[in-house]
Parts: sequence; structure tokens; C-alpha cells
Amino acid sequence: MIPNTIDINVDVGEGVGNESQLMPFISSCNIACGGHAGDVATMRNVVRLAKEYRVMIGAHPSFPDKINFGRVNMEMSCAALFKSVKGQLDDLLHVLHEEYGVLNHIKPHGALYNLAAVDEKVANVIIEVMKTMVLPIKLYVPYKSVIEKLAISQNIPIIYEAFADRNYNNDLTLVSRKKATASIHNEDDMFTHVFNMISRKKVKTITGELVDIKAQTFCVHGDNPNAINLIKNLRIRLKKHDIQIR
Repeated sequence: MIPNTIDINVDVGEGVGNESQLMPFISSCNIACGGHAGDVATMRNVVRLAKEYRVMIGAHPSFPDKINFGRVNMEMSCAALFKSVKGQLDDLLHVLHEEYGVLNHIKPHGALYNLAAVDEKVANVIIEVMKTMVLPIKLYVPYKSVIEKLAISQNIPIIYEAFADRNYNNDLTLVSRKKATASIHNEDDMFTHVFNMISRKKVKTITGELVDIKAQTFCVHGDNPNAINLIKNLRIRLKKHDIQIR
């Protein structure tokens, strides 16, 4: 049975400045909180926009690496990584408190997200940070990942996430951004990609294989130059198949 509602999330507060154009078309957002991008001012601006458009608010912590936009693995002790991620979340929570906003979820960014999917040590740091939060704040996780299994074992509420504008390897990792085939830019290709994951619960990988996948929320990267048009087109075409964006 095809679900009649899905969530579309976008990474925001990353310096692109297109949040006011994105918010009318999405249902959740992931706000950069100082690790790879963002500061108190950008967080506050995006929180206000999210509240205006009734978009669910998520935190988007990363490795503390603005130079590489959080997309390069960093060698950090577990204690240092915990302190960094917790500090980023506390900064966003402080803004939310002042703006009377509510944190719905946490989604690690970039290299931290990808590493937590396969590395138990890094995944466990994220889980330990989650334990300090006032639940039920949800954790966005990829299907069949290390962090998914740890979260379930620790009773952390999860939401399965897939990427609308990224291609997958056969093991459900994302194709490296170093490759030209990493991202999806064509509207038709993106719709087919997402609709397969919704209707068939399968993703067509970069080699053409169909691999099982679960997804409740689909990410379109806010720094994709065509993000707004891609999301608009996706919404229209999903609606024709009686699938709404909640």
C-alpha cells in the first residue's frame, strides 16, 4: 500500500539564503547550528521562517569544520565530538527557547551523518547526545545503518530518511560527492527515484540494481542550485499519485 503522506526535509541556514523560497514547499527543515555553517543570527532567522510556515524544526549538527562545510571526516576523540555536537544543539535550543519554538528532530550533517551510518564509535556519540535531550525528539537515520540499530536498541525514536537528490551505492551508502554521478539534477529522474522508494520501497542504485529501502522523510539539499524547482515539481507529481506532503 502506498502511503498517502510523506515528509520532505531540507538542510537550511547554510548561507545560501533561499529559506524563504523553500519553506512554503517543505514540511521539515534541518537548521545548521554552527558546526559547518550558521550562527545565532541565521538560526534565529530560519526558526522564525519555519514557525511562519509551520515547518517542523530539526537540528543539523556536524563536525566543527566550516572550511570543508562539514563534508570531510575529522579525527576527534569521542569526548571532543560529544562536546561539539552537544554545544551546537544547545545553541539552537537557546534560540528556540527565545523564539518559542519546538525541536522536532536531529539530523547529523555531511561527513558526520555518513560516518555514523557505518561507524559504531561515531554513531554511539550521537546516541549519547540524544540521551541528554528531552525526548521524544526524533533522530533521522538511514535504513540498515549502524546508527539505526543503535538507536533502536537504546529506545531512541527514529525516522527513516532517504535522499531525493542523491544516488545510492548497492550497500545503501551515498555515491561520493567526488563523482559526477553523486547528485540528481533532473526533475524526471528525481521523481522516479523518489516514487520508487515510496511505492515499491526500493531504490535503483548507481549500478542499476533495485535494493530494499525504508523512508518516511526525503531530503532535498538546500544548496542544490535547482532545489526550489525540484521540490515544486516533486510535490506536483506526487499529488497526481495522491501522495501529499504533510
